[in-house]
Amino acid sequence: MAVPEIRLKGFKGDLIKCPFSSVAKQYFVSNKRVHHQNLLSLSYGKIKKKDIKSKKGLLPASFDTYQIIKEGIIVFRFTDLQNDKKSLRVGIATEEGIISPAYVCVQCENVLAKYLYLQLYSYDLRKVFYSMGDGLRQTLSYNDVKEMPIFLPSENEQQAIAEYFKSLDSLIQSTTKKIASLKQMKSACLISMFPQEGETKPRVRFKGFEGEWEDISFKEISYLAGTKNKDNLSLESYSISNEFGFIPQNEQFENGGTMSNADKRMYYIVSPDSFAYNPARINVGSIGYDDLDKDVIVSSLYVVFKTDEDTYNPFLNYWFKTPMFKKMIDLYQEGGVRLYFFYDKLCNCHFRRPSNKEQQKIASFFRSLDSQISLLTQRLEKLKQIKSACLDKMFV
Repeated sequence: MAVPEIRLKGFKGDLIKCPFSSVAKQYFVSNKRVHHQNLLSLSYGKIKKKDIKSKKGLLPASFDTYQIIKEGIIVFRFTDLQNDKKSLRVGIATEEGIISPAYVCVQCENVLAKYLYLQLYSYDLRKVFYSMGDGLRQTLSYNDVKEMPIFLPSENEQQAIAEYFKSLDSLIQSTTKKIASLKQMKSACLISMFPQEGETKPRVRFKGFEGEWEDISFKEISYLAGTKNKDNLSLESYSISNEFGFIPQNEQFENGGTMSNADKRMYYIVSPDSFAYNPARINVGSIGYDDLDKDVIVSSLYVVFKTDEDTYNPFLNYWFKTPMFKKMIDLYQEGGVRLYFFYDKLCNCHFRRPSNKEQQKIASFFRSLDSQISLLTQRLEKLKQIKSACLDKMFV
């Protein structure tokens, strides 16, 4: 019986089995004589315009070998079939243009184009590849797949499935845009809410706060705080992630990383409310603030430090993400093939610090932003998981 594992409510019965060639005819129109200038490319399931025109505004003559497609044409290409189930790049044209001859183009007959696109996207084409018994080839053509079985529900069910995935894609797209908007807002606030070079106070400030921020050096407010794990205590091993700061090594690296089975007596114990960073990677953001409620250990290559009681560390943690700090790293780091930013270089850096109350207010604002971004990111991941599961189980 040809029945999908998951089905939309209200639909039942077997699907109709037919060869791919009965619903998708190969479509090819040469650009040799037409010289169409609207160049298209396929990326992440969408066909988009690609601008690589010459200075005169025309495409090079080599694009005469491309093929013209029109709205509704399905474009696909099969690559690396030996290694990757998701080796199919597929999209539906929404406008007329030309696309590389490396792509196979088909025009749908007796099937909804969006439904066939989704079925192709969900299909494990390795089955077709292995059935050919040719281990040397890395791609498949239209002739190779024209007998590939396609399972069709009724037209109404095709439409319902297409609309369901359209709504999923809409949610994914809107959530992605919200995340991007919040990240853009955060980047702007990391500039406007901290004094820039030559400024004594920020351009944007919470109501009730005024006056200049204190100029202070890290030599004055910080001190080294890493202590060696001489007793080889069984503490959890952590790394510093560019994106997430402190993160358990078993989450950062497969099989726990190099520290999983190492003698940990030479590693540093990091107590709560400390900072740690990798001197060779701080230029790409590898600095973290330990807001955990327990001691952990990090590599002896890291620099571990604490600050004085007048510095609210969550506030300072956000200052470390500003362009100002990046400029200071670029100014003071030194080395040959690899550049380093050791603690003595950090001590040369200055930053401006407001009252503790204002530090807390600013940190609270950024934590709220991060919380929103995190929740939306989790939602986005869940939506993608739902879509992936539906692609696997709603098609035969």
